[in-house]
Amino acid sequence: MRHRCRVPHLGKPADQRKALLRSLTTELIRHGQIKTTKTRAKAVRSEVERMITLAKDGSLAARRRAMGYLYDKQLVHALFAEAPERYSNRNGGYTRIVRTIRRRGDNAEMAIIELM
Repeated sequence: MRHRCRVPHLGKPADQRKALLRSLTTELIRHGQIKTTKTRAKAVRSEVERMITLAKDGSLAARRRAMGYLYDKQLVHALFAEAPERYSNRNGGYTRIVRTIRRRGDNAEMAIIELM
């Protein structure tokens, strides 16, 4: 039973799921928006918001936690330089999910997740 277990499993083992979320988070921060399935977009939203919150904090410990999660060291430096002034007046809600048309091959619900 999965009662009260609210982790989106995404049909993958834990190590593959964590790697997928790390790569989607890295690419979303790098490009500003990505196109993926709606379920993956909802799963990656919390990870991206956590990274932006760490960047707003700006401490050395927060920078080390972000470096341990994101795949690109230069991207972490850019995020920590940009995020405090970009999101200073916003308390959460840094991403937007916009639903798009369904994927042709398997009719999966697609979405675009973008940084606000």
